[in-house]
Amino acid sequence: MRILVEIFLVSFRLGCTSFGGPTAHLGYFQQTYVKQKQWLTDEEYADLVALSQFLPGPASSQVGMGIGLIRGGVLGSIVSFIGFTMPSVLLLILFAAFYVHTDIETGWIQGLKLVAVAIVAHAIIDMAKKLLTGWRHYLLAVAACSVILLLATPWTQVAVIITAGIFGYFLFEGTVKKAAATQLLSKKTGAVLLFAFFTLLITLPLVNRYFTVEALVWFEKFYTAGALVFGGGHVVLPLLETQFVSSGIMSMESFLSGYGATQAVPGPLFTFAAYIGMVIGGVGGALWATFAIFLPAFLLLLGALPFWISISEHPKLRGAIAGMNASVVGILTAAFFTPIVSDTISGVADGMFAILLFILLVKWKLKPSSIVMLGIVIGLIWY
Repeated sequence: MRILVEIFLVSFRLGCTSFGGPTAHLGYFQQTYVKQKQWLTDEEYADLVALSQFLPGPASSQVGMGIGLIRGGVLGSIVSFIGFTMPSVLLLILFAAFYVHTDIETGWIQGLKLVAVAIVAHAIIDMAKKLLTGWRHYLLAVAACSVILLLATPWTQVAVIITAGIFGYFLFEGTVKKAAATQLLSKKTGAVLLFAFFTLLITLPLVNRYFTVEALVWFEKFYTAGALVFGGGHVVLPLLETQFVSSGIMSMESFLSGYGATQAVPGPLFTFAAYIGMVIGGVGGALWATFAIFLPAFLLLLGALPFWISISEHPKLRGAIAGMNASVVGILTAAFFTPIVSDTISGVADGMFAILLFILLVKWKLKPSSIVMLGIVIGLIWY
C-alpha cells in the first residue's frame, strides 16, 4: 500500500505541473522517475518510450502506466494513470461546468512553454549521454531527427523506429538483461489484454449497429478515437471532431473552446475527452469518456510490454532495441525543435528566459517543480 500511495503522489504532482505536451511530459518523467527517484534506468526508460511511440495512443500516459507497472504491478499502473490524469480531468470538468468565452492564452502560459523548452532540452542531453555510445548511434539519432522534421506525418515515427531497429539489429549487439517487468505480467496475460483490445475495437461498432444504448455509443466513439491515434495527442482532434461535431452532438464553438482549454491545463491532451463528456453527459459522462479514451492505451501497453521486454534476453534483439533507443533521442529532438521551440521562442526575450531556466535546471540543480513556479512568475511579470 505504501508503494501505491507513493506512486499516486508522485504521478499526481507530475499531473499538476507537466505542461507543454507529450514530449515535455517525457522530459518531466525522465527527471523525476529516472534521475530523482531512480525507479528505472535510462535504458529501461528509453525502452518504454520506444514502445509507447510505436503503439497508438497517448505516449506520455503509456510511459507513465509502464513505470507504474514496473514499480507497483498492475495496480501501480492504474494508480499512476489516475494520479497523472486526475488534475487535468478535474480542471476541464470545472471549465465545462462554468463555460465562458475567454482568452486563455495568458502570460503564464508562455512562461510554462519556456519551462518546457528547458526541461526537454535537459532530458535530451541526459538521454543522449547514456544511450548514444558511439558514432553510429549518433548517426541514427540525427537521421531519425531529420526524417521526422522533413516528413511530419502520424506514421513517420513508427516507420523511423522500425527502420532504426532493423539497422540496430545488424550494427549493434546489446547487453543481455532481464527487466523486472517480465516478472509482473506473463506473455499469456499480455496476449489476453491484446485480445481484449482488438475484440472491443471490432465488436463495439457491431453491437451499436443493432442495439442503440447511448452510453455504449459514446463509449465506442471515445474508445475508437483512443485506439487509432498515431503521432501524439493532437491527432485526436479530427477524430473527435468527426465523432461529436459533424454528427451534431455538440457545436464547433463549444468543441474548439474546450480544446483551447485543454492546451492550458497540465497533463495529457487525451483528457479533452473529459470536457466533451462533461458537456454532453455531466460528471458521469466526463468520467465515462476519460475511461473509454484511455482504455485502449492501457490494454495495448500492458499487453505488449511482456513481449517487448522479453527481447532483452537476446543480444541481437537488444541491438535492435539500442537502435530504436537512438531513434527515440532523434524523435524527441525533432519534437523539441517543432513544435516546442518553434511555438515558444519568437524573440530575444523568449530565448534568454529559456536559457536562464535551462542553466538553473542543469547547473544549479533546481527541481523541475521549482522551475515550473519560476516560469509562471516570469510569464505573469514579463508577458
